[in-house]
Amino acid sequence: MAEWFKKGTLGTLLDEAAERWGPREALYYAGQRWSFAQLQAEVNLAARAFVRLGIQPGDKVSLWMPNRPEWLYCFFALAKVGAVTVPINTRFRTNDLEYVVRQSDSTTLITVDRSGPVDYLGMVREVCPEIKWGNPNDLRPARFPELKRVLVLGDSPYPGTHRWDEAMAAGEAAPQEEVERRHQRVGPDETVVIMYTSGTTGFPKGVMHCHNVQRTVMDLASRMGVTSRDVILMYLPLFHCFGLYMGPLMSVISGARMVLTTLFDPGEALRLIQQERATILHGFDTHFHALTTHPDCEKAHRSSLRIGILAAGMASSEPAARRAQKLLCPTLSAWGMTEVGVGAALSFLDSPEDDRCLTSGYPLPGYEFKVFDPATGAVVPPRSMGELWVRGYGLMQGYYKKPEETARIIDPEGWLHTGDVVTMREDGVIRFLGRYKDLLKVGGENVDPVEVERLLLNHPAIDQVQVVGVPDLRLSEVPCACVVPKAGQQVANEELAALCRGKLASFKIPRHTLIMEEFPMTSSGKVQRFRLREMAVEKLGLLEAVRARTG
Repeated sequence: MAEWFKKGTLGTLLDEAAERWGPREALYYAGQRWSFAQLQAEVNLAARAFVRLGIQPGDKVSLWMPNRPEWLYCFFALAKVGAVTVPINTRFRTNDLEYVVRQSDSTTLITVDRSGPVDYLGMVREVCPEIKWGNPNDLRPARFPELKRVLVLGDSPYPGTHRWDEAMAAGEAAPQEEVERRHQRVGPDETVVIMYTSGTTGFPKGVMHCHNVQRTVMDLASRMGVTSRDVILMYLPLFHCFGLYMGPLMSVISGARMVLTTLFDPGEALRLIQQERATILHGFDTHFHALTTHPDCEKAHRSSLRIGILAAGMASSEPAARRAQKLLCPTLSAWGMTEVGVGAALSFLDSPEDDRCLTSGYPLPGYEFKVFDPATGAVVPPRSMGELWVRGYGLMQGYYKKPEETARIIDPEGWLHTGDVVTMREDGVIRFLGRYKDLLKVGGENVDPVEVERLLLNHPAIDQVQVVGVPDLRLSEVPCACVVPKAGQQVANEELAALCRGKLASFKIPRHTLIMEEFPMTSSGKVQRFRLREMAVEKLGLLEAVRARTG
């Protein structure tokens, strides 16, 4: 029986986009512009260069560079020749780099020599000293023996590596027919990308996805009403599924133009909204908070903005979501995770404001949601808290070389146990409330940090707040309020305790307050709660309590 959804490969998507919208502008970056036809030509040249370098179908290729056009060339070219892209977080340093390249069995590493203050090549040399004297075509370093070559974007040649410009020039000699031959042999169910989780809860795992991620992006485009008239401002990192799927993949699927930036800078983003007449922007509450509180926000012309995705649900995200509706554009709320292929839930264009600011969307076609009590395995009643389980076509193929971890998260019936705390209404709309491992256990009592954060946000001096658990000799752990005050304001723990007293149970009231200038974030804009806990323990001098708990 034929599939109701036509299967295809990501390389084919780009070819179809070039055929349909060839002369139309596809990409703007740092003052330069590319049409869909020009983007296709650059990708085909990169594919020919990769064939000439010796990259084989099924090879894992680590891609470690900030947002730039070459990132797109690499991704689509590797998909065309049947290789697997392994995007690496640009905030990773030597230990994480070594782990990902080794664990993924990458045969090739593509990187830049330097970007701003970050010396990428220097870190590569630190973990792979063999490039100083090794064969650039067959490095085989001791730490990752599968690695054969390093390809570097930079102004100078470097011993033991291949230079990007020279590799592309050599690619001119490789026949396009070989690229097309390989492309025809790529199956849509083959792994095309291994994305390492962003690390909000610990060390990353490699999430494998095949070419079917395009269906999710198509359904997202349909629900958002994205067309070739749209202009997507993309400042999210391409190594993250949110940035990759809602930027370049959305562009080639819909014909929308993409305005790409190297990093997120709210001032630059506001300038580009005005200059490029952007219609779509995405992010987490941290991005929208930075945009709406920037001094240039109300001065910039923002009338072109039509829609965006702001992943909401938690109480701490509501203020930024409300401001976004007033100062930027209507936003849709969403829920997703790397393991389910970017977004599996999204609100609607006509959803009321409360749904867009306080919930996390409605399942996309092809996904089933249920909310379970993790202790009993029973489905909870509507509007009750429980763990979200998801089933559908977009689930990952598994964690790369981690079958036990895969089996722990996906049960025999195909349900992925997300570890996310949600509620679900009778109509199927969910609200994300946090991670189960973020729940505090205070003297044997469960404390939901979201409940405490919601109340603390009523304090007039608080701009942002996160509640985490810190060790306590008597109660095992107690709540700590990590606070970013509004400019020129001060917050004392006694004030927060007074605000909570009489409204929350005594064990829920923060015992400590930590004043911060900003929260530790992942590159995708999520708060690293495990890092926040570590910082609180250190700055509050609670190491002795930790030692007492751990023996």
